[in-house]
Amino acid sequence: MPELPEVESARSVIERAGLGRVIADVDDSDAYVCRPHRRGEIRDALLGRRLEAAHRRGKSMWCDVSEDGPTLGIHLGMSGKIVIASPDGGEIDGGDYWEGRRLPGDFRWARFTLTFADGGRLMLVDPRRLGRVRLDPPVELLGPDATTITAPQFRAVVAGRSAPVKARLMEQHRVAGIGNLLADEILWQARVNPGRPVDEITPRETTRLFQATHEAVDAAIAGGGVHTLPIVPHRHAGGRCPRDGAGMVQGKVGGRTTWWCPKDQG
Repeated sequence: MPELPEVESARSVIERAGLGRVIADVDDSDAYVCRPHRRGEIRDALLGRRLEAAHRRGKSMWCDVSEDGPTLGIHLGMSGKIVIASPDGGEIDGGDYWEGRRLPGDFRWARFTLTFADGGRLMLVDPRRLGRVRLDPPVELLGPDATTITAPQFRAVVAGRSAPVKARLMEQHRVAGIGNLLADEILWQARVNPGRPVDEITPRETTRLFQATHEAVDAAIAGGGVHTLPIVPHRHAGGRCPRDGAGMVQGKVGGRTTWWCPKDQG
């Protein structure tokens, strides 16, 4: 399930292997993945141009296009991967988890493809078809990125009315990049119950949450994904808190499946 670290990995793949190459063809025939564009609209906008730079804010990714072309937004969804195939058949993918892949060169779930003039390809491979490709995505609606959010910006996130703190952390227009697994890790590190209303969070807890946000995101990027974080392997029936051994508790917070330690998260 791609979250900020996995999207950063995909962005890095594009930066390393997809920039500066002339786009000779575009397969934008999947009208659902490429909505709201009509078939051929993205192709017409990109042919003959190059990807100039790859950007990310939170879980959203987009590329600058040469010759004042539109930006190309790529959202991985729940199961999407960025896969770049070289002309000789070599592959680079955007992370370590690729659902539906059988063998190298298995591109049956490619939903969108850029073919470069040298014969290489950049693909959104997405078994569940939950990713999205669009021109000029509205990235200005996103909040500050979770990797760079400042203490004053974070205090504004954890403020206001009685929304559960986990739900507030996951509001992308407030802070971009915190998904379900990252939120559970942050709250566990900070020893804060995910269902606590934000208007009950103390200044000291806010500081702990801010520090835990940066630490969890940095660790997940360095480790290769959110699955490497300490609490994630214990989010299951029978799982135990790796800090104190208490049995993990599961519930719904903000409509999302949530796990926490009842001993030190209340």
